[in-house]
Amino acid sequence: MQRYFAFNKNLDLDEKDIFHIYKVMRMKPGDKIEVIYNQMIHLCQIMEISVNNVKLEILEQRESKNELPCQVTVAVSLVTEQKWDYILQKATELGASEIIPLELSRTLIKIDQNKYDKKIDRWLKICKEATEQSHRTVIPNILNVMKISDLIKKDYDVKIVCSTGKAVLNLKQVLSKCENYGRILVVIGPEGGLSQNEEELLAQNGFIRTSLGYFILRVETAPLFVLSAINYELMR
Repeated sequence: MQRYFAFNKNLDLDEKDIFHIYKVMRMKPGDKIEVIYNQMIHLCQIMEISVNNVKLEILEQRESKNELPCQVTVAVSLVTEQKWDYILQKATELGASEIIPLELSRTLIKIDQNKYDKKIDRWLKICKEATEQSHRTVIPNILNVMKISDLIKKDYDVKIVCSTGKAVLNLKQVLSKCENYGRILVVIGPEGGLSQNEEELLAQNGFIRTSLGYFILRVETAPLFVLSAINYELMR
C-alpha cells in the first residue's frame, strides 16, 4: 500500500504527493493509502480526487513499530553527488535517525554555501521517499555540515569512529559491550580515512576506535555495513 507523509493534523498532503497519487498511481475514489503524521499511521480511503486536491476519510489509526529501538546518527564525509544520494537513501532504509555531512581534512567535496538550501531540500526529498518506500514513520533529520571540532561537542550514549588502524575493537565487540543503546553516533571518514590527528582528537573525546572487519570499505558502503550490524545486534 502506498504511504505518504502529511504536513498537519488534518492529514493534508504535499501537492507533489497529490500529483503522484492522481497522475502516477492513477488512484480513484475508493482506493486506500496510508498517511503518516506525528509517527501515527492513518489508513485512509480516497473520497474525492483531482490533480490539485484529495479528500480522505480515516478508516483506522495505529502506532508503528517499524523504527529501531535506539537513535542512530551517521556522520559521513561528503562524497560525490551520486554516492551521497545513495548513502542518504540506504541509511534511511536501514533506520538512521540523523545524517551529518562532514568536511574533514581529506574530504574532496566542498559544498557551495550559496546552493546549500537547495541541496538540503533535495536531500530531504530523497530521505522522505526512502522513508515511505521502507515503511518507516520518521524521516531522518539532516544536520548542517560539520567538522571534527563540532563532533567532539556532541553528547551521545555510544560514540564510534570507524578506524583502519590495528589493535582496535571490531564493531561486533563494541556493540556487544554496550549497555545503553539510547543514542549512537558513528563517524565515517573519506576514502583516504581520517587523519591521525582527527582520529586522536575523537578518541580523546570519548569516541571508540572501531574496526569494520577484514576489509577496507568505500565511504558509501561503510554506513550500510554499520547500520546493518546495529539492526542485527538489536534484533532480539
